[in-house]
Amino acid sequence: MAIAEEHLSVAAAARLLGLAPSTLRTWDRRYGLGASGHEAGSHRRYSPSDVARLMMMRRLIATGVAPNEAAEVAISHKGLLKIEKINYEPASREELVKALYKAACDFDKVFIENEIYKDLAQYGVDSTWSQVMSPLLFLVGNHWQETGKGVDVEHLLTEVLIRILRDCVKVVKQPLNSRPVLLAAVGAELHSLPLHALAAALAERRIETYFLGSLTPLEAIAAVVKKSAPPAVFLWAQLKENALPEFFRELPTVRPAPRIVLGGPGWDRKECSGVAIVDDITQACLEIERAVGL
Repeated sequence: MAIAEEHLSVAAAARLLGLAPSTLRTWDRRYGLGASGHEAGSHRRYSPSDVARLMMMRRLIATGVAPNEAAEVAISHKGLLKIEKINYEPASREELVKALYKAACDFDKVFIENEIYKDLAQYGVDSTWSQVMSPLLFLVGNHWQETGKGVDVEHLLTEVLIRILRDCVKVVKQPLNSRPVLLAAVGAELHSLPLHALAAALAERRIETYFLGSLTPLEAIAAVVKKSAPPAVFLWAQLKENALPEFFRELPTVRPAPRIVLGGPGWDRKECSGVAIVDDITQACLEIERAVGL
């Protein structure tokens, strides 16, 4: 994202950066990171280069750099800034989760997307989901539960993660399974993000899927099973009230019979005999791989 050419007021620059105007004034007073052309008695007007330095300052602080060190780096920056080229190398994935949490609170979608795509490329979907995405979602959800604030952050982050995971699925070239696996979040279940993660992990393994998503009624699942005879059916239930045994007991009989795999904390293991129940995405993939003959 290149910076616009016009000179911006404090308020306009603050809106662009997602900061309070008082923060910009503090940075100017404390670190000398202000409007380069500002004269006493006149209003501050930030040039494109000024805004670029402020963006770098904001990004570095979000990734854990001390403000005084971030200011030194930002002041030395020359020219405009393309945000996606800022190089962030976390010391650990725990540090990455903390940096992503700060970025989510700041609505910094560019940073979130860049860092998660990098992690996916290095570690794969299973690991990124369990070691980065899930802990990040836990931090956001825990903050909301403790304070009653941050539901906006949770919704924004969820949409960003869904978009990333959908991008990982795309079209599976030369799938290893002749009939797609069926994935669905059952009943009134709205929590379908883990389902997106599973679809992406299976695509990484060249396993094609039918993705029905959230709020899937039994009738829809039964219709797909009858028409396509999937080798495996994965049913997700986050909440207990949605995890009804009828979703796998009342499916139509097809040959060969699909392997039924259940995921999510909603299922009661005592009520789920004759099916596989998994605790994480890796176990789900293993069960489905067996079902498709891998």
